[in-house]
Amino acid sequence: MSSQSTSSVSSAELHAKSEGPRIVFMGTPEFAVPSLKALVDNGLKPIGVVTGPDKKRGRGQIVSPTAVKKAALEANIATILQPEDVRDPQFEKEIEALKPDIMVVVAFRILPAGVFSLSKLGTFNLHGSLLPRYRGAAPINRAVMAGDTETGVTTFLLQEKVDTGNMLLKRSMSIGPNETAGEVHDRMMVLGAQAVVDTVHLLLKGEVALEAQNDAQATPAPKIFKEDCEIHWDRAAIEIHNQIRALSPYPGAFTSLEGKRFKIWESRVVEENKACGAPGEIVDSETNLVIAAEKGCIQLLRVQQEGKNAMDGSDFLRGNPIPTGITLG
Repeated sequence: MSSQSTSSVSSAELHAKSEGPRIVFMGTPEFAVPSLKALVDNGLKPIGVVTGPDKKRGRGQIVSPTAVKKAALEANIATILQPEDVRDPQFEKEIEALKPDIMVVVAFRILPAGVFSLSKLGTFNLHGSLLPRYRGAAPINRAVMAGDTETGVTTFLLQEKVDTGNMLLKRSMSIGPNETAGEVHDRMMVLGAQAVVDTVHLLLKGEVALEAQNDAQATPAPKIFKEDCEIHWDRAAIEIHNQIRALSPYPGAFTSLEGKRFKIWESRVVEENKACGAPGEIVDSETNLVIAAEKGCIQLLRVQQEGKNAMDGSDFLRGNPIPTGITLG
């Protein structure tokens, strides 16, 4: 099929096959695991899984499989492909040999058209935003950083321009005012798993109502860079709070304290509009660590001094008494 249409293969033809629909699942990180498990649990076990190569991971740098490969092995999925390069002609031949009816992509690499066009009923991607908002690599982080109160997931048919294909299904969810990107991620991967199953059923039944994305409403969600992580205290307290929670648990927002890098993992706004002091000034360090912003002030709930473990702000103060008046950054 093309990237924008469904083929003439009927669901009756698929169900006539003793093995059921031939689904190929592509994904690598933990975010994709609930989607794979949901397919298996709903009688839609993929005939093959595509994931990243085994790599050295963790502090011990031990060679280990991806989260998706582990889940595929647990589900006894016989065919597991781990291409180094998805543009390798050999990889395209391996996918073609699987004769997929549907290909499901969740947190994987950008596929060439020669690969994603091989499925009979469609190749769709699960994206962590309500498209066309937040197209790109970091939709969860960017939504939290912007202070959005709502996000969601979208499934859409792949086409060559990333995150622009016709949409199949959307599911919404809230973002709490103090929720971190990690917490949104964990709730979203559960919501996304159900959206994946529902989308597969729609394709199998031929009940697809494609919705084109409005490019005029599109917003970017580029990957997180170092400059996104540094805190500039000459901004409103709520903006800094949103930055901190958008970068937790990875890669972490940072400032400097007495010449050393000082990461902040969790915070709360204690005064949103009132002027508390000079931007970056420690205005309370008795039992709580409170910092002034350009507008309002923030309590630092969980921090990490360079070379040390993360700890609660109050615990940090007990071991590192700091006078008020010192400026961060």
